Amino acid sequence: MLPDLLVPLADEFQLFNIFRYITFRTGGAVMTALIISFLFGNQMIRWLKSVQGEGQPIRDDGPESHIISKKGTPTMGGLLILVAFGISSLLWIPMASVYLWPVLFVAIGYGVIGFSDDYLKIKRRDTKGIPGRVKLIGQVGIAFIATLYLVEVTPDNLRYTLAIPSFKDVLLPLGMLYVPFAIFVMVAASNAVNLTDGLDGLAIGPVIICALSFALIAYLVGNAVYSDYLQLHYVPGTGELTVMCGALIGAGLGFLWYNAPPASVFMGDTGSLSLGGCLGAMSVATRHELVLAIIGGLFVLETVSVIVQVISFKLTGKRVFAMAPLHHHFEKKGWAEPTIVIRFWIISVILALIGLATLKLR
Repeated sequence: MLPDLLVPLADEFQLFNIFRYITFRTGGAVMTALIISFLFGNQMIRWLKSVQGEGQPIRDDGPESHIISKKGTPTMGGLLILVAFGISSLLWIPMASVYLWPVLFVAIGYGVIGFSDDYLKIKRRDTKGIPGRVKLIGQVGIAFIATLYLVEVTPDNLRYTLAIPSFKDVLLPLGMLYVPFAIFVMVAASNAVNLTDGLDGLAIGPVIICALSFALIAYLVGNAVYSDYLQLHYVPGTGELTVMCGALIGAGLGFLWYNAPPASVFMGDTGSLSLGGCLGAMSVATRHELVLAIIGGLFVLETVSVIVQVISFKLTGKRVFAMAPLHHHFEKKGWAEPTIVIRFWIISVILALIGLATLKLR
């Protein structure tokens, strides 16, 4: 919005030229989202406490310490993330940006699904919200609409193709199979972040790291000069996603202020489903879907731990982990919560560096 309003005035006021630059607007998006979080965070938490009473229902089969330490903590903190992220994105990105709307559509759409799930859990005082099948249908429907739009605005040479990391000229033609693949990326990313969100600060840290990584990817892929130098597939217009990543980083940092141990608020499905879907949509837009699996490898590990646990128990009656997802396994082994969170963050940084290294290894 600000570029639309101020750039046309740049001939009269040269200072407004800075609104042409993605780097400046990315910094502005980070700070705007942060300021919104700090201004409204405490008020939102007080409101959530007043309407939720006992806060988020705690799983009876979870770690025993959670029943005591996390009782009464409000959920739906993802609302704060969505508000800060949405306002900041709309403020600093031109309204004509073709990639702003599908990513925002996925983030808000998944946020609505997550909010409904959290609402039912609180209303029923139960850890079960929306039936899994209903939730999945909603996620797939939103991802389907976003995918059709993203495919339509993608350059012809990249449409319906999958880029392979570290190979400069390799594009795997998927044809119409690309549509279900892109849907899978968004839905899987959304649910993977949701599974990871089990400890104070655990999910939002890797989300910020992923957003930082994709801010760089979007900037490079959306710039003809840099993409040619690094032999990346050029996707016009994706540079604006750098600004959107900045808004996500600022919103994430602002939320972490309140979610740091001991958490004053949980993001709930409102935040986790939305954030994961948003990252998935960005990876589809930049044609770096497989790189997301590397950079967001922690989310993949958490998801795989659940799949392995379920399959093992059904086939053999035995559990591979003391408890799944993986972070609960280490809790059962006696690791302190801050230890798990910080070590998982370190793993996320390492995986992000590996993922970003694929940009040059060509």
